[in-house]
Amino acid sequence: MPGQLTVAVAQPACVHLDVAANAAVHAEVVRAAGAGLVVFPELSLTGYDLTAPAIAPDDVRLAPVTAACRETGSTALVCAAVAEPDGSESIALLAVTGAGTTVVHRKMHLHGKEVERFTPGAGHSVLELDGVRIGLAICADASVPGHAADTAALGIDVYLASTLYSDDPVALARRDEHLRGAAAAHGVWAVLATSAGPSGDYPRTSGGSGFWSPGGALVAQAGPAAGEVVSATI
Repeated sequence: MPGQLTVAVAQPACVHLDVAANAAVHAEVVRAAGAGLVVFPELSLTGYDLTAPAIAPDDVRLAPVTAACRETGSTALVCAAVAEPDGSESIALLAVTGAGTTVVHRKMHLHGKEVERFTPGAGHSVLELDGVRIGLAICADASVPGHAADTAALGIDVYLASTLYSDDPVALARRDEHLRGAAAAHGVWAVLATSAGPSGDYPRTSGGSGFWSPGGALVAQAGPAAGEVVSATI
């Protein structure tokens, strides 16, 4: 049987290309959230700017997030461009704990000009916390039904996506349908952390981070404003 985990999804205001400033805000969110897992949007440490320098998991600018996780016992999922040992670069989710930071998922389905810089991730990823198995996705991953299906086949309790959507009506409809559809199709929780306010190349993003229960019912959802955090126990 799966365990129980309180998850918070955050959509903080983003300071363009300022890893240190964004990490400080991430740390404040972790301390305030009271959750075992705190999830942030796509490229949360820099904003969505495809020229953003890659960071390393041991980047000293992440120290405030590490300290916050150590104090609270939380795990934070943050997102940034990372450099790989072979010289390639990925868009990646990094799990930050009190012990340090590790890359836990690399975006598999690149979108638009991302393909000019980044290498797609090679495989599906599952993070286990407190007995809860969490399948991981970054933005366009969640728009591909086969990604959720193949991740669910690994045996998961949750399908989690770190994303960015613009605020036009078409994007808003796609945002909710991707996660609702995964929850309904695979009988798992769906968790969305998505940007709000300006993010790099996007002067406006959607907000709307939230949770869908197995079967696809909406449980909790933030509004469009930057700075909102919502939580659920799964």
